[in-house]
Amino acid sequence: CIILSRDLPAVPELMETMRAASCPLFRSHKVTTDLMSDLYIYLNRMLAPSVTEHGVLMEVFGVGMLLTGKSGVGKSETAMELIKRGHRLIADDSVIIKEIANDLYGTAPDIIRYFMELRGIGIIDVKSLYGVESVKDTQNINLVIKLEEWDKDKEYDRLGLEDQYTEFLGNKVVSHNIPIRPGRNIAIIVESAAVNHRQKKMGYNAAQELYNRVTQNIMKGNANKEEQ
Repeated sequence: CIILSRDLPAVPELMETMRAASCPLFRSHKVTTDLMSDLYIYLNRMLAPSVTEHGVLMEVFGVGMLLTGKSGVGKSETAMELIKRGHRLIADDSVIIKEIANDLYGTAPDIIRYFMELRGIGIIDVKSLYGVESVKDTQNINLVIKLEEWDKDKEYDRLGLEDQYTEFLGNKVVSHNIPIRPGRNIAIIVESAAVNHRQKKMGYNAAQELYNRVTQNIMKGNANKEEQ
C-alpha cells in the first residue's frame, strides 16, 4: 500500500496507477515522522515472534505473573481469588507470548479474551462480573509461578538465594515452583512473590540480607571464641 502523510492529495496519475495495480491508497493527517513511528511500533508488535503457553496471566501489584502447571492443579481458582483481591486478569487457559524488543508480553486469543473456566461452574465472563478494572489486554511477563502437587520426597527451595529461570523465545524469566497442599493460600503466596520480585528489582534481596546477617553472627562468634 501507499500512505500519504499530512493529508496530502493524491494526484490523478497516482490514483490511476494504484487502481491498475489493485493496491490500497491511504491518507493520514499525521506528519511523516509521527506516522512512521506509529507504523514501526504497530508492525513490531504484529510481526513479533510468538508462542502459545498453557496457563493464566495476571497483573499483581504491577508485576506480570504467569501461572503454569498441569490441568486441574488450581491455576484458574488462584486467579479468581487474585481478581477478588483487586488484581487483573490478562488471559486464562491460553496465553499468547510475544517477544518485543527483548521483552516478553502476554495476551489472550481474541475469542476467549476476559473469559475464564472454573471447574464445576463452567465459563464466566470476568469483565462482566467484576468490571473493566479487573481485566487488562496485554502485560509484560516478569515472573513465572509453576504450581505443582506437593511431593514429600522432593526438596523445595526454602531460602531463594539463587534464582531459577524459565525460557520463552530465547528470553529468560525468573520462576518459582510452588507446591500445592491443603491449607495453603496460593493467592497470598503469589502476592508475596510479586512484592518480593519488586523489592529485588529495587536492589533489596531479603534472602541475601538474612544470609549476610547469619554469616556475620557466625564470624562474630568465632572471633569471640578466639579471644577467649
